[in-house]
Amino acid sequence: MSPVKLGIVIFFSFLIPLLFRPFLSNFFIQRAALVKQPQKAFILDFSICILAGILLNSHNFVRFDIPLAYLISPMIGCIIAGLFIGVDSALTQERQIILTVMQEHTSITVPKKFISVTRKFTLVAITASIFLAIVIILVFTRDIEWLANNIQTSTAIHDATMSVIIEIFYIMLVLIIIVVNLIFSYSRNLKLLFLNQTEVLEKVSRGDLSSKVPIATLDEFGFIANHTNNMIDGLRHRFKLISSLKLAEEVQQNLLPDASPYMKGFDISGTSVYCDETGGDYYDYFLLPDQKLGIVVADAVGHGVGAAILMTSVRAFIISAIHRYESPASLINEVNHYISGDFSKSGRFTSMFFVELSPVTHTIKWIRAGHEPPLLYSPKTDIFSQLDASGLVLGIESSYTYEEHVTDNILPGDILLIGTDGISEARNKDDEFFGRERIQKCLKEFAHKAAKEMQVELLRKLDLFCAGQKREDDITLVIIKFTP
Repeated sequence: MSPVKLGIVIFFSFLIPLLFRPFLSNFFIQRAALVKQPQKAFILDFSICILAGILLNSHNFVRFDIPLAYLISPMIGCIIAGLFIGVDSALTQERQIILTVMQEHTSITVPKKFISVTRKFTLVAITASIFLAIVIILVFTRDIEWLANNIQTSTAIHDATMSVIIEIFYIMLVLIIIVVNLIFSYSRNLKLLFLNQTEVLEKVSRGDLSSKVPIATLDEFGFIANHTNNMIDGLRHRFKLISSLKLAEEVQQNLLPDASPYMKGFDISGTSVYCDETGGDYYDYFLLPDQKLGIVVADAVGHGVGAAILMTSVRAFIISAIHRYESPASLINEVNHYISGDFSKSGRFTSMFFVELSPVTHTIKWIRAGHEPPLLYSPKTDIFSQLDASGLVLGIESSYTYEEHVTDNILPGDILLIGTDGISEARNKDDEFFGRERIQKCLKEFAHKAAKEMQVELLRKLDLFCAGQKREDDITLVIIKFTP
């Protein structure tokens, strides 16, 4: 058979199945799920090439009575063509899916298991290599047989050699074109996938979490996109949480006193410093009957949001009970009753120190409910003492009865420091505690200063001691300096 006739037969063998391809594509590919379409495209085009090979061999066998042994080569050629055409068709279909998903911002469902890109690439490479080896073996076998039967003269040898070289060159050229086409097709898909991923990641790097990565493939890129989307969901949740914490911080800061009260005979200054956005420390001032002043310093167990919620409840209980104020004992007993009723089952509790200042009698009445004992320093006598007395923390036992204590030996210039344990238990890089001795040293050094200045100097000393170490607990400090 002449090359022209062979070409015509091959053309019509492929033309017949190709005429039905649009209908088959619409029925077999387009109606399938997106994840299955590349696989369906490969099967369809591979099957068309196999059918074309069957038609070609059937025509040659019936029309020209060609032996079956000689029909193996055309069939192998159609199988190889089907492999490369099918892979290219699958890549084209995958590229179309990527573009559709990117434009419509949709995603396909990612399964728990997937076929990696490297595995698919290895499978195609090995299969193609095997078929190429078979082609080369068949070509060389046929050419050697033809040379052995037809070489008679040196001119014939030269002509035969050139013919074999041209044939091998033609085969290699066709194979190179097919492989290069697959490489370019695969590269275009990779470029789209990288673009799909990087566009969203660039937005994330700028703080824009409005977009997600459209999932277009069931390989590593699909799983990376899925994990990226999970990361974006996590960041959205964290940003929402941070916004809520900022709001909680603003609310809690607004619950603290804006300024220290002015009362004749007392110089008062207080502050709270939280180690997180919110904390469990609390202090406040209350105007009491008979021109008295009440000061409360409290420390809820733990720190952060949970402690802040507990402390907000404690503040509400105090404000509610302060309207019925009769004495420190009656106030704290009522607050403990409320706290125990709400938080006893949760195991959360609050330490508290409450002091009642009287500008008329120059006495103080106080209750210590499991709180850090306040320090009382008298510069005139250079003596430190603690307002230390037994008292259970609030929220453990609702029936517990608190007893108030009275201190009436206050001298002008004396200093009362009420703080939380976040001061004395602050640690430096050598794991040393700041301790009460350093607090006493600071009070003695700055006793001549106003209450606000003493507060600032004490916190400065504390910061120098910690040397940049992250605070582990909240700090609350109220300094009362008794003036003539």
